Amino acid sequence: MSRAREPHLKLADVLDELGMSRAAFYRMRARGKAPKCLKLPNGHLRFRRADVDAWLTSCEEEIA
Repeated sequence: MSRAREPHLKLADVLDELGMSRAAFYRMRARGKAPKCLKLPNGHLRFRRADVDAWLTSCEEEIA
């Protein structure tokens, strides 16, 4: 039985979902504040859905 692999998100998909510019994302990535990603041999970035969701959860703040 083969297991379906989770598709990886492209950078454009993540930027669209976050409503963020590419420049802002790369600044955040340079500071180590971006979601975990995979860098392919061609230089393109891919993101696992679970990693993006976990990153978003870690950004939540409780409002007192």
